[in-house]
Amino acid sequence: MATTRSAHTVWEGSLTEGSGTVTFDSSGIGEQPVSWPSRAEEANGKTSPEELIAAAHASCFAMALSHTLTGAGNPPSRLVTSADVTLQPGTGITGIHLTVEGTVPGIDEAAFVEAAETAKGGCPVSQALAGTTITLSAKLA
Repeated sequence: MATTRSAHTVWEGSLTEGSGTVTFDSSGIGEQPVSWPSRAEEANGKTSPEELIAAAHASCFAMALSHTLTGAGNPPSRLVTSADVTLQPGTGITGIHLTVEGTVPGIDEAAFVEAAETAKGGCPVSQALAGTTITLSAKLA
């Protein structure tokens, strides 16, 4: 069964002088301010499309890796995943780096790294971002 999640943004003003608010409609978790300076320079308490992509990618990858490990008979006790999305103003998103550290009983480092690479390819967000270079660092805790 397909699901759809929604958010919306209200933007006022020019790109460099304006600002907006992104609202998380599906979850109802609230709204966050966005602006060009917080996107291209310092965050200053505001979010950005790249941070939202990073959050989506980190959580999706963690779920995909948990599924991959569990399917191989080694459910994880804990996975700590981060995603770093790099924006080059004037060029766009130039790369995403995933980092994961896992506590997985009964598995060695090589098997964990292999499972992480498999999960990276199977993660729906990774697939949606396939036009971007996605790199990975994986290790056991």
